[in-house]
Amino acid sequence: MFYDLSAINLALLGLAMFSAGFVDAIAGGGGLIQTPAMLLSFPDRNPVSVVATSKTAAFFGTTTAAIKYRQSIKTNPRLLLAMVVPAFIGACFGSLLASHISPESFKSSIFFMMIAIFVYTLFKPDLGKIHVEKHSPRKLMVIGALAAAVIGFYDGLIGPGTGTMLMIALVAVMGFAFVGASAIAKVVNATTNLASIIVVGFRIGIMWKLGLLLGIANLAGGYAGSHMAIKKGSGFIRIFYLIVTGLLIVRLGYSLYIE
Repeated sequence: MFYDLSAINLALLGLAMFSAGFVDAIAGGGGLIQTPAMLLSFPDRNPVSVVATSKTAAFFGTTTAAIKYRQSIKTNPRLLLAMVVPAFIGACFGSLLASHISPESFKSSIFFMMIAIFVYTLFKPDLGKIHVEKHSPRKLMVIGALAAAVIGFYDGLIGPGTGTMLMIALVAVMGFAFVGASAIAKVVNATTNLASIIVVGFRIGIMWKLGLLLGIANLAGGYAGSHMAIKKGSGFIRIFYLIVTGLLIVRLGYSLYIE
């Protein structure tokens, strides 16, 4: 058996990783699928290591989706750099603190923020359909850097929903259309995954063979999801985004107030 997993369990994990890669490539939130699946499969292992193994697999899907988007959609390389660097640093700090502090208060603030953004997006049907020049290029980079640092820290500390939160920042705050936001979000999310992998890999350890194997399924899902998102456009991504955000709100609410 592979890491004490039965063939059926391994196959189900592969299916979960494919589904996560598909969902994440379109609207973010793939961690809602893969993280619980991994934690349920390894209840006796260090959860930080399990989540980092999940992110190792997710890195393949987010990177594949990022490349696919970059081939079809032009993005500002200066803005990308302004977001990628603070996102990487934020994720490193989040990963360093992940095993030392309780993330409950941080999750609470994210929970209520996501409810507000969900309602706002729901009642703004034109939001994210086209790119809107809300800020000057300099201000856009400042906002992007701050948002990326905070969300990167969240990804390192907790994880699930990072791509969705990046979409929130890019569409609702920065004025991007959903398809353009997806293109940027995937690059930033791949960076935060890499930061977590590096930090946890050196400090605690990762199930590398399992992460790489499941990465194949996540890669396939990421390719399929990004292909569909580019083909269908911002309207389709908006609907998918609302569904995933709604599920993330339910999941966070359950973990905060029921578990």
